[in-house]
Amino acid sequence: MVRNRGHAAVTPVYGHDTARGAILDAARSGRLHHAWILAGPQGIGKASLARELALTLLAGEEETGRVAPSHPAAHLFAAGTHPDYAQLARLEKDNGDLARNISVDQVRGLGRLLATAPSVSSRRIILIDAADDMERAAANALLKSLEEPPRDVVFLLISHAPSRLLPTIRSRCRLLRLSPLGSADMAAALRAADSSLNEGDVMELTEIGAGSPGRALALSGLGVSEMIGALERIVQTGDPINEERLALAKSLSGKAARKRFEAFLEQVPTFMTDRAKHRSGKRLKDAIAHWEQARDLAAQAIPLSLDPAATIFELCTHVAALTEEQEADLFA
Repeated sequence: MVRNRGHAAVTPVYGHDTARGAILDAARSGRLHHAWILAGPQGIGKASLARELALTLLAGEEETGRVAPSHPAAHLFAAGTHPDYAQLARLEKDNGDLARNISVDQVRGLGRLLATAPSVSSRRIILIDAADDMERAAANALLKSLEEPPRDVVFLLISHAPSRLLPTIRSRCRLLRLSPLGSADMAAALRAADSSLNEGDVMELTEIGAGSPGRALALSGLGVSEMIGALERIVQTGDPINEERLALAKSLSGKAARKRFEAFLEQVPTFMTDRAKHRSGKRLKDAIAHWEQARDLAAQAIPLSLDPAATIFELCTHVAALTEEQEADLFA
């Protein structure tokens, strides 16, 4: 037995004014396309924007772009009972795990909504979060509706990697690329998401979140700043006696440190990218070679159950290769 974890809650949206304006302007002009892909990195607010837009379109408030909490559509939407709205996501199993994909049966289950006229709104809205999660049969089933869209139906597809979608799906949708948030929007989103954060926390999470509030909150409390500090010391000194490498391997390799280890795997390639982006010539070529090896090792560590301590040590060795002292030796 499975339960749908999708709900219709609307949360505050920060940034993404261009994407919001593109859809609302099209609705105001009467030329609203039937399918849109909202693409961008995970955690930047794509789904929140999609739900906000869905409610706005269902309420018929595209002129103002705002829906009062007292609006009948807002009550139905918040309760998850709006008859003209459907949201597909991976299903939650009885044990709390999520299904691997959005199934073909879920997509076929949209048939009744697609076959009937709107009940209380002038449109029907279908949100898929994320379209990347659809199994192949589900994607093909959705494609049939995109090829012959029913009147007054709008599809909003969330995608973290639109290149992974079927080309035939992409060709029938308008693509809106959403960018990571700027510092001000990041800080505002973090304060809204967690009122317990102090300003020091907000500044730290803004720094490590790279424009993604969701990513920043997921990393909160994992000691990412300390990891980055250790990587900074490694790249500055080369860590000649392996002191930093061994300390990181010890602190991040136990069972209780699994989430911190995963965060470290994510941080190292990003850290190396930041250190290499201002280089050129042979310095850049060497940095890219080490980054590629670190990226591949970090990506393989969990799927292949690689030894955490050995993996951490090797990743730090690639970081150490970026020290100015070692580069000077290369050119000597």
